[in-house]
Amino acid sequence: MTSRRAQVPVDPVAVTLVRRTGLVATELLGAGRRGIKRAGRRPARSGDGLAALEADALALGYLLGPRLRARLAGLPADQLAVTGHGLLAVLAATVGADVPHVPLFRDFPRRVPADTHQRYVQRVFTLLCQEPQQPCVLCGLVGPVSAVSPCAHLVCPACWETERYSDCPLCHRRVDAGTPFRTVTGPAPAGTAAPTGTGLPMPRRAAVLEVADDVDGAVHRALGLLLARRTPLAPQDRADLLVLLDRAGTGSHWLPPEVPVRQTRALVLGWLAADPAYAARLPDLLARYADTATDLLRLLYVLHGTDPGLVDPPARRRSLPRRLRRTLLARLDALPLPALVEDLHRHRPAWLAMAENLHPFEQAARHPVAAAAFAVLRRTAVDPSTPLGRLLAGTAVAHPEVLSVWQGRLCRVSWGGRVETALRSGAVDAAVDLLARRPGELLRRTVTLAARTDDPRRLLATTAEAARSVSPGVLLAALGAVRAATWPAGTRLYFPRGGSARLWAEPDHRPRLLAALGGALDDLLAGELRRRAGKLPAVEVALLDAALADLVAPFTERTASTALVRLPRGSSQPLPTGRRVRLFLHWTEPADTQVDLDLSVAMSDDAGAFVGWCDYTRLRFADDAAVHSGDLTSAPPPLGASEFVDLDVPALRSRGIRYLTMVVCSYNDVPFDAMRDAFAGLMADAGHSGVPFVPKAVEQRFELTGRVRVATPLVVDLKAGVLRWVDATLGGTGGEHSVARYSRTLGRLTAAVDAYFAAGRRVGLWEVACWHAATRAGTVLVRRRDGTVSGYRRGDDEPEAAFVARLAALGPADPVPPEALPRPGFAAVIRGDLPVAPAAQVYALYRSGLDVDRVDLVEAADLVGALAPVARR
Repeated sequence: MTSRRAQVPVDPVAVTLVRRTGLVATELLGAGRRGIKRAGRRPARSGDGLAALEADALALGYLLGPRLRARLAGLPADQLAVTGHGLLAVLAATVGADVPHVPLFRDFPRRVPADTHQRYVQRVFTLLCQEPQQPCVLCGLVGPVSAVSPCAHLVCPACWETERYSDCPLCHRRVDAGTPFRTVTGPAPAGTAAPTGTGLPMPRRAAVLEVADDVDGAVHRALGLLLARRTPLAPQDRADLLVLLDRAGTGSHWLPPEVPVRQTRALVLGWLAADPAYAARLPDLLARYADTATDLLRLLYVLHGTDPGLVDPPARRRSLPRRLRRTLLARLDALPLPALVEDLHRHRPAWLAMAENLHPFEQAARHPVAAAAFAVLRRTAVDPSTPLGRLLAGTAVAHPEVLSVWQGRLCRVSWGGRVETALRSGAVDAAVDLLARRPGELLRRTVTLAARTDDPRRLLATTAEAARSVSPGVLLAALGAVRAATWPAGTRLYFPRGGSARLWAEPDHRPRLLAALGGALDDLLAGELRRRAGKLPAVEVALLDAALADLVAPFTERTASTALVRLPRGSSQPLPTGRRVRLFLHWTEPADTQVDLDLSVAMSDDAGAFVGWCDYTRLRFADDAAVHSGDLTSAPPPLGASEFVDLDVPALRSRGIRYLTMVVCSYNDVPFDAMRDAFAGLMADAGHSGVPFVPKAVEQRFELTGRVRVATPLVVDLKAGVLRWVDATLGGTGGEHSVARYSRTLGRLTAAVDAYFAAGRRVGLWEVACWHAATRAGTVLVRRRDGTVSGYRRGDDEPEAAFVARLAALGPADPVPPEALPRPGFAAVIRGDLPVAPAAQVYALYRSGLDVDRVDLVEAADLVGALAPVARR
């Protein structure tokens, strides 16, 4: 990483540790850079520099912990300067303060035009009628009209108020340095600008930074958590994994016996395969970590520079070394033929493309199983007069349950086809028997089977057996589906698998399950998750936060945006205190491509009817209830472009508006992943700071990535006073993307999304935390929303399920004096501001006062992943 503010080189490991753990590797910050001594001046004292560093960190919303402060205080002044600049560069990039934020209207939000339409007419009239060396067409003055560079539009500074605009007032493109409209020519160096927001309270996401005493130990702990994660990694997690692997090196001490997630395995194997030192060990590694053909396909995607999620095919296939090709074919040949044939057909187009690199028929006699599987995939003709034809015919005879020769070609007998045939014919028991061979598929079809079965007892018994071996993510999805099908029908929300989380909502037409069967399935699935939680290390005291009910157990993290605060998709949090919130957007366009991103807000009522908007076509909504900073239509470096929208919460609420949906559109259809950088976020009320971007006020910042043109990251419910993190996109084709184009869709989707998640149709993190606490701890402390703490202990004759239900419902508490108890050894809280035991396992949405080097800090996905099948752990 290199900060654009100060061009400070920072080791990527240092960036990863600060962002993931809050630990500062001081020796890696500003690596390779020496302190600069100015001639004729004495170096500044370390005490002064440390005070300045603390002030700048506070202005970014971070505090220096005591051990970190002591470490920095012991550094020479020049080294402190280098380390401080590196740390500030990391923190600034984390909150979005590493770039200049220059909106179109300099005095935003004070002097934004009230009549957007009139201003548009003036712009068009000037563009059409203004001539060089002629009087201004608006005011008639002679002489002041001049051309703006690089767009060459003719502008009268008197009419277009040079002091109001930062760029061309006609086309809204960035202008070259030296023009009357340019006030900032480049990024300010980190730590040189006066900190803003010094009078503001610390943000909710504030964290205490501590020193990393053992950098390699911290790297291995972070790496171990990622490798042990039992849900697919988000894009930022995948990037962090590669950084940590580079630091860990090629030794095998960090490689665990099991990597549960197949996409993660592919990333690790791809990293190892690229190292010649592992060439001899690769067959053994594949035998250990690649037990299906799809695992090898994910590896091939990684080797071709593509995401192992198998969504986007490689842009360009690379030639594979012969030794690697033979190793991969040998591993395919060692797999059971039925599973191999099924796996190849599951991703048929991808394997057909990869076969051109693998050459499976080149040495068919050496890899007969692999050759037969690819022959089925290619629907190869069986010619008995050739060695390959005789080999294929013999393989078909040996495996009649999988292969057959039809019309002279090798064909397969599909397992999935048999399941669908059984369901269509009403043979539910036969379908259950088939699905029992694949427990994950059985759990995914639980609701369908339950709605059709005539033998609920048999289904319950088969489901119970299957549930013992599937991943916690599959169990949670099945549990949510059962509850949704048992409760009254509502909205069904889809997050289709793809390069981004595109939303689709429709009424839930699934048949309703009988309450008795739905309840039995609920008890079965939740009971299996409780049983797994009970096998985890026991603690004497656990601490929970009742506000965890606002968070959803994480799902589809593979497409999650890189965000400052890692809210699981669908979760909500109270709006920041204060009258106003400010949305922001920044992007920098690639070379030779003009990019126009637009920050907009769509407004709808309780029923989801679209009632208003604030964007480049309406800079002000209801006077100053919503104010837009102006539409910038280009974003060349070094400034890029920034847009803001100020939202007056009470004023909008008084207008009958219920929902505000943040929308980011690429007007000219350039996808986000084509940008040099693109991010957006939300700030709390910055008071009278006088600047558009106040780092200390930033509550959320997230990257805009992927082949996406329209993003809907968050929804504000003004009636409830909450912000719901949606992290989704809308599908769209063509250009001219805008709120107006998607107005009806946005209104309906906003109301549907809020109703879906508010109704609890996804399992919440509060319930997951209750499973952990109630089965692992003798005493459970709960911090309620009003700040009071209640205690819970399981009664001698109280069943475990009843205790979990009492705890989850915040039922009658027990007389437990919290002050007489030891500190909690497990905690799941919103704010990490309560004392916990050393080495306690802690999930905290906001780290607050946690000493991150003294606890086992985990993510929400880790709480879910810990509920993996006991036999596999």
